Amino acid sequence: MPRPTICYLTKRFPRLSETFILDEILGLEANGVPLRLFAVADPGEPQVQPDVDRVVSTVTYLRTGLRLRDRIRDHRRFLAGHAWLARRDPRRWVGAVYRLARARRKWIALRHFLEAGGLARDMDRAGGVHLHAAFAHGPASIAYYLHLLTGWPYSFAAHAKDLYLSSPEGLAAKIRAASFVTACSASAAAELERIVAPDGATPTASGGTVVLAPHGVDISRFAPRSGHGPQGGGGGPLRILAVGRLVAKKGYPVLLGALADLAQSGVDARCRIIGGGGLRSELEPLCRTLGLDDRVTFCGSRTQQEIIAEYHWADVFVQASVVTSDGDRDGIPNSLLEAMASATAVVATTVAGIPEVVEDGVTGLLVPPGRAAPLASALRSLAEDPDGRVRLGAAARRSVEEHHDRRACVRLPAGLFLDVLARPPACTAAADPVPA
Repeated sequence: MPRPTICYLTKRFPRLSETFILDEILGLEANGVPLRLFAVADPGEPQVQPDVDRVVSTVTYLRTGLRLRDRIRDHRRFLAGHAWLARRDPRRWVGAVYRLARARRKWIALRHFLEAGGLARDMDRAGGVHLHAAFAHGPASIAYYLHLLTGWPYSFAAHAKDLYLSSPEGLAAKIRAASFVTACSASAAAELERIVAPDGATPTASGGTVVLAPHGVDISRFAPRSGHGPQGGGGGPLRILAVGRLVAKKGYPVLLGALADLAQSGVDARCRIIGGGGLRSELEPLCRTLGLDDRVTFCGSRTQQEIIAEYHWADVFVQASVVTSDGDRDGIPNSLLEAMASATAVVATTVAGIPEVVEDGVTGLLVPPGRAAPLASALRSLAEDPDGRVRLGAAARRSVEEHHDRRACVRLPAGLFLDVLARPPACTAAADPVPA
């Protein structure tokens, strides 16, 4: 018999931008949680975080490639898993099909249902006793269908896009069926609770407990600049840094507008933007239009190790997050925590969980989202106050040490999973009842 294991499912692994997933996996393994990793697909990115090599668990991909023969092989494996499940418990399998037929987005639901069949077989062979989905959208849907098909317990985590762009009705069903749900910010936890009980009433159905489990950063890796002198080196132009994928919710056009405002008012500033993404083809022409070609550098993607020097270069880190027209937004960006841990002064917007870590005037400056003028004003005030930058950066570092040390933060989810492993195995027959 294989050793009882927590199975951990994410969407794509390893992704360069999802350092919080990698950090959590490493932290769980360091805390003695036996893991088996599953991912829907390999992102196939040319660059990966070096720390991926430290992951002990092997990774099994539900979908192994894009070629026709890969897809045929994958679907044969999914169907074989469903045949095994149908023989194992015909009534439960039929009940899960009934739930599938009631799904609103049937093609997407069918994909998740099929993937759940293949994952169930793999999880059984791996000795899995609990499935944790790293996101509230696709991975949690696969976990939900696996639960319907097998009765095995599951949990999932909610962050940002996966939470705010999911169907509230579908998300409520997943929350109620889960053993527990983790949220990386208090704002995300409140949104989950609102979805499962929209009128503020206690849900009548038994449901998962929402647990606040903040992300952490490696405070030994992301540390203040060594030696003497202010963060960023002091003197010369104001050095501004932004780190994050080039996507709409990061608010880069607003940042560029603020930089143009600074230039017009005579403030000498230089900005480095680190991250890859489709918006670069729009942002570079906007820079030219605003006359910022000599003031803004797009640096592309970087690993954590490469970004450390950038935080030390910067006088100010900017998190210009916005809420997009479809509701997408950041949660608490890891790059913001990394900058704060590096004792870099930060200016950020009042979006989602950001005010939970940036206290205005204490650990950074907060400005309203989507408006260039207030952002420019905050940057101008810091350009004129080097001592204030040092004070804000030092307070930010202390706050991250106290509340977002990765070693401390991961103990909570590790404890939840170790508690699961200490319980008797779930009884399939007593699990979530399904229609006959």
